Amino acid sequence: MRSPAHRPVLLGRYDDQERLQYIGRTTTLPQTVGTAVAELRTVARHGHPWTGWSLAAGWGSRETLGVTLTEPDLVVEVGPDVARDTVGRWRHPARRHRPRTDLTPVDVPRTTASA
Repeated sequence: MRSPAHRPVLLGRYDDQERLQYIGRTTTLPQTVGTAVAELRTVARHGHPWTGWSLAAGWGSRETLGVTLTEPDLVVEVGPDVARDTVGRWRHPARRHRPRTDLTPVDVPRTTASA
């Protein structure tokens, strides 16, 4: 079993209706990077918008990804692939570049609300 610091990070952006939309995830983080990111995170309080979600461990996989939801307050710079699925999420894991502690989610441009 992998430690919590050695997992991908789920990525989201707020839409123009102020809803947190899942847009993809990073590649699996190396242990040292995962530990550094984990230290910047706080476990989510009750009512996280993704509570109860089941996410596939991989494209086309029936295995589910174990997740620890955190407060959506950390901005991370990523390098995504351009391929998107039918609802606009990135099909492939994004490469994580660095936490942007100089930014808050308010600084990130909003996505268009989905129906």
